[in-house]
Amino acid sequence: MEAVKRALDRISVEQIKLELLGTAYNSSSTFLGRLDPRTLLLWYIFFAIVPWFVHNRTVLLGMFVLMVLTTVLSRVSPYIIFILCLGLISQIGWMFILSLFFGGGIESLLPMLTLTLKLSVISLASITVFSSLDPERLSDGLLSLGIPDTFAFSLSYGYRILPTLLEEFHQILLSFRLRGQRPLQHGLLYWRTVTYYLRIVILAFYPLMLNTAKRSRTTIEALETRGFSYGLNNKKVKKIKLSYLKMKRSDWYFLSGSTVYVILLFWIGYLYPKLVY
Repeated sequence: MEAVKRALDRISVEQIKLELLGTAYNSSSTFLGRLDPRTLLLWYIFFAIVPWFVHNRTVLLGMFVLMVLTTVLSRVSPYIIFILCLGLISQIGWMFILSLFFGGGIESLLPMLTLTLKLSVISLASITVFSSLDPERLSDGLLSLGIPDTFAFSLSYGYRILPTLLEEFHQILLSFRLRGQRPLQHGLLYWRTVTYYLRIVILAFYPLMLNTAKRSRTTIEALETRGFSYGLNNKKVKKIKLSYLKMKRSDWYFLSGSTVYVILLFWIGYLYPKLVY
């Protein structure tokens, strides 16, 4: 219990903000971060769609092993992995409790294992790609694949402003704490403290949205002043903007290796469909 308390004490909004900044803007130091953004996006499209149509647990387990390897190579923040694990455990947990309530037994865990493997593969693929691409390269990769300009910019802008929103939330949270009083007694299972912070989070929602709207308006005015709309709809400007994108030898090696691995994985899954029970 003491170890858990010490671990929770080290978690702060500032630390999470730094982790998000490192995830969003420190991608070029990894192997996957040096690949062409189109390579990662095409690779992600496959692993985000195909697992939904695969029910062979041997194939899903092999994909999960590959996703774990790529996640390690992308140096994903431990906070993001913790949130992912917490979400998967809570989702499977309430589904298992619900199945017990309707008369199910321990055998109901088997189909849940298949669903968990699918969600894990797709989630880890998403984490791998988005932690390996900074907002600018993500937007350029989407533009080069023919995604509409407005959508690509909106996704990049939302990705870029996330640390700023967290910083804004931190400042609002501190202002509420300065004006309020923390409970003198934690209560059973810290319920008073938890209730106090939940109330602050709810009250901070409106000023956070208001400040975000102000920032968005300022950003739009600055972009329009610099000719953003003209450049977005001009093919020559777009060509110059995307001229740095180039498929290198490492990109082809990565795609070829992934393709060979998946083919072998489906072959093994066909031979041993019940390798994982």
